[in-house]
Order: sequence, then C-alpha cells, then structure tokens
Amino acid sequence: MSTDRRVQIVAGAVDLIATRGIRALTHRALDAQLALPSGSTSYYFRTRQALIEAVADGITARSRADFVAAQYESTTHPEYRTEVARDEATGQPMDPVRVAHDIATWIDHLLTHRRNDLIARHALIIEVLSDPELHARLAGSLFSLDRATGLFEALGAADPRESAHDLLALLEGLVFDRFAGLRAGAAGDVDQLARPLAELLTSERNCQPGQPNSE
Repeated sequence: MSTDRRVQIVAGAVDLIATRGIRALTHRALDAQLALPSGSTSYYFRTRQALIEAVADGITARSRADFVAAQYESTTHPEYRTEVARDEATGQPMDPVRVAHDIATWIDHLLTHRRNDLIARHALIIEVLSDPELHARLAGSLFSLDRATGLFEALGAADPRESAHDLLALLEGLVFDRFAGLRAGAAGDVDQLARPLAELLTSERNCQPGQPNSE
C-alpha cells in the first residue's frame, strides 16, 4: 500500500503541476486533489523538495519503462533506434529518413499520451536550475545522450557526441513547440515532426570524419 500511495501522489503531483502550475504544488493541495486525509502527502514526502525529487524520478522511471516496452512492442522509440541503427540483414546503416520518422512517431506518442509529464518536466527544469544534480536528472529524463551518441556513431558522424547534443536539443524544441509553443494545440503531424530530424540525421551521415559536409 505504501508504494501504491507514493505512486498515486507522484502522479497527482504531475497532474497538478501540468494543470495549475508549479506554484500550486503543495502538500495540502495534493491531499485535496487526491481526496486524501490531511497530512497524507507530507507523511510520505516530508518536504516540498522531496516531493519534487520524487516527481523527477517518476518521470524518468516511466521513460525507462516505455523504452523497455518499446523494445518488445515496436521500433518507434528513438532510444531503441540507436541500438538497431544498422540493418540486421545487410549490415548497412539504417536510412536516416526512416530513423527520423520512427523518432517523430515516438514524439507524437509522448505528446498524445504523456502531455502532463512533458509540461510538469518543463516547469520543474526551470524550478530546479539552482540544483545541478536534480536539474541534470530532469534534463536527461526523456532522451538518452549516450544512446543518441551511439546512433551517430552508427551513422558515421564526424563528432557523434556533439551531434547527439544537437539531436537532443532539436527533440526538446520540437516537443516544446507542440505543448507550449506556437503549435500548441495543433493537430499532430508525424511527417512535419520528421522533416527537421531527417535533415539533421542525413547531414550527419554524409559528413564523414575529416571530410566537409557536402552534397
């Protein structure tokens, strides 16, 4: 019961932040939202900081669980794609356009099924800027830099780590644009999400070490 109640509180905190903003996150507000006896949230998470850390861990854990599920159920998870970046039959690098479409499909999944997680995560990232350790946990809670680096290694990028940073920055921008930017509320379009991803992945595949990136 204790674990179930903690999970319930963390999920409630995500929804509270997403719908009412980070300033609304208090123990009392969570007790009221979840119809819990007064003092229940503070029993499990003594401080607001502990509650924020639990939310960060919860978002990360769900991302990792989604990744494991994607390995068994589909190939649309961007982290899964980094591990199968070469065609098993030919040994040749995967088509960057196909990889981009798979990643875009996963982003669309996030925006459809984990919208509150995305909003809460963004609000918390700003909230914890003064806490480098917690900020790093939140910043890495959706997309893996190491796995993205592996993708660019397979694509033959000149500087896989730097290219991985560029990809993650692009992913963050695409996600933000859809839940809080100019396209917030617009109908999802996987092809539209895939276009800038394909441009980046294709350019990096064409840029071999020691050679200029040219057509």
